[in-house]
Amino acid sequence: MIKVLFICLGNICRSPMAEAVFRHIVKEKGVEDQFVIDSAGLGDWHIGNPPHQGTRAKLDELNISYHGQKARQMQANDIEDFDYIIAMDQQNMDDLSQFSYQASGVTVKKLMDFVDQPKEQNVPDPYFTKNFDYTYELVKEGCEQLFAYISNKHNLDIN
Repeated sequence: MIKVLFICLGNICRSPMAEAVFRHIVKEKGVEDQFVIDSAGLGDWHIGNPPHQGTRAKLDELNISYHGQKARQMQANDIEDFDYIIAMDQQNMDDLSQFSYQASGVTVKKLMDFVDQPKEQNVPDPYFTKNFDYTYELVKEGCEQLFAYISNKHNLDIN
């Protein structure tokens, strides 16, 4: 199993959007049985809440399921449990340093690190920008490139 965890600040906007989009891509490619996909926040403000209404509205518009998603806070054991921890911005990366992941073998990168010539280095937080369309555009491109990277690295047999 290839285990991917998306991280943002509160786990209600960007990381649940990325989780849903990546899960959608993996399902379309017919390899969902080879993945565990999750998301978490670095803060604890929204634990147990569904994704933000703006995230839900954008995903609904595109018929991308977020069924069952509830915000959770990242835990120290996530470092051992996941192969890829994908942060939405540099502040998330800086905050992830508290988990001492360097020696664990987990790949920890920003989502935009997987995009050639990205429009942005960080995925802006629509909680503050209110621009869920632009966030989705960046998340979709990042998730597509992340999937290409993982499928190449793990020699996935794609339908």
